[in-house]
Order: sequence, then structure tokens, then C-alpha cells
Amino acid sequence: MSTVLITGAATGIGNLTAKALARAGHRVHATMRSPEGRNAPRAQELRDIAAAEGVDLRVAELDVSSQESADAAVAAVLADGGDLDVVIHNAGHLLVGYVEAFTAEEMAHLIDVNTLGVQRLNRAALPHLRRRGSGTLLYVGSTTSVTTPPFLGPYVVSKAAMDSLALVTSYEVAPLGIETVIVMPGAFTEGTDHFPKAGRAADTAVAEAYQALDPLVARNEEATASLFTPGTHADPVVVAEEITRILALPYGERPFRSVVDLTNSSVGQANDAVTEARTDFVRRMGFGEVLELRRA
Repeated sequence: MSTVLITGAATGIGNLTAKALARAGHRVHATMRSPEGRNAPRAQELRDIAAAEGVDLRVAELDVSSQESADAAVAAVLADGGDLDVVIHNAGHLLVGYVEAFTAEEMAHLIDVNTLGVQRLNRAALPHLRRRGSGTLLYVGSTTSVTTPPFLGPYVVSKAAMDSLALVTSYEVAPLGIETVIVMPGAFTEGTDHFPKAGRAADTAVAEAYQALDPLVARNEEATASLFTPGTHADPVVVAEEITRILALPYGERPFRSVVDLTNSSVGQANDAVTEARTDFVRRMGFGEVLELRRA
């Protein structure tokens, strides 16, 4: 089994995935901000599960907006177990509202968390993975990078940027023996704090200029729920189950992408078309080796 570091494990998909992987036998370092402060109850819940169930589930602090924090978290994992096999990029935040009403600084902050946080953790973890010549970078992306729903503009931008970052990084690490997996969850109407804790635009004056669209924004969650087949239980635990399934596969045989979407979208087909075009383009450039994982 693998030693796994996962970000954003206090709530939602990250929390569910940390528990699922630990119960599957992995050594899991569940990281979050302020595990001894505001997230202390959530951190204690994970520690209690570890003690009660005898699973290897550990809690550590990691703020993806800080390179120092990312470096310290990876160093702590290596000092604790001597190895690191899988990095799961899950931490993220949501903003809801009209694009114009968000200041550039607000959007930059979201990109800093959702996208640049990935880069910080990769910079902390990749030196170790490169030295050992193997490992897995697993990114929890979003189907919104394909479906681009309205009224989530900054979030869509940040997740699309993260997806592109994962792709271009994969070119450079695959020849060194490091595989990439991008799991793309669709929308979920329960089990996460995404919508309840979503940020809103600071420029209320601009937001008011779009008030004719307010009824659409007000029923955003209702509209999302309407995408599901009636009777569907839209619980994000299915994402944790899919990540657990993927990491149970042999190294080198894990899918590059996996869509976990219950809204009947066509994201899988869109991914297939883009992958075909991207692969053809890179091969015609004469860089086909960056598409292949080097096996030890």
C-alpha cells in the first residue's frame, strides 16, 4: 500500500477520501489548515477514527497558500515514514457571482489557492519523487473546466488553470517515472461545504448592475439539482471511492483522467476529443516521449 498526502482533508471530498484510503490500507497524511485551531474538531474526528478502527490515518497542517507550509508538510511526511508515494491535490474554494463584480485581487486569491497551491505542493514533493523515479500526482479537478457553468466564473477559471497545470507538468514528469491522474468530479448537492461556504464579490455596486440576473443566481443550486436523474443520491463519497479504486490499480496502469459525474453531462466525450487532438499535436512535434510514463 502507498503513503499518501492529501490536501483539504478537513471537509468534503478530501475528508471522505482520506478516510476511504486509510480504510483501504494506505498510510494517509490528511492535511488541512489550522488542525489545532479552527479545524481542531475535524482533525480530532480523523484521529478518533484512526484509533477506533486501527487504520493509519494521520493529521498534519498544510496551508497551500504558503510554500513554507508545503515544504514543511512534505518534510514531515518523509521524516515520519521515509517515503511518499502519492500526492493528492484536493484543496480548493468556490466563489459565486458575476465576474465583473470580483476584483482582480479576489480572483488572484482564488487562483492562488486553487491553482498555485498545486504548484507549491508539487515543488515540495517532486524532488523526492524524482529521486526515487516513481510516484503519482493525483489532481481533484472539476468538470466545470469543460462545462463552464455561469455565475461561477473565478472558480471555473482557477480549475481550468489547474487542469492545464496538471497537463503540462505531466509532460515533464512522465519521462522521469511519475504518473499523473486527473479526477474530475461533477456537481454534488450534498456532502460538501462548497456552496454554503462560497465567497461573494466585494464590489456590491457592480453586482447590483446585474440584478436582472439575480433570480438565476438565486436558483443556482436548484438548477444544479435538476441535472440529476430523479432519485439520484448525489453524494460525493463516489469520488472518494473512485480515487480509492484508482490507487488500487498497479502503478503505471492508472487512468490519466476519470470523470465522476452524476449529472448526465458529456464531459467524458469532450475529454476524449481533446486528448486525441492534444496527443496528435505533441506527437507531430516529435515529443511523443513526454506522453509515455517511464517504468522502473
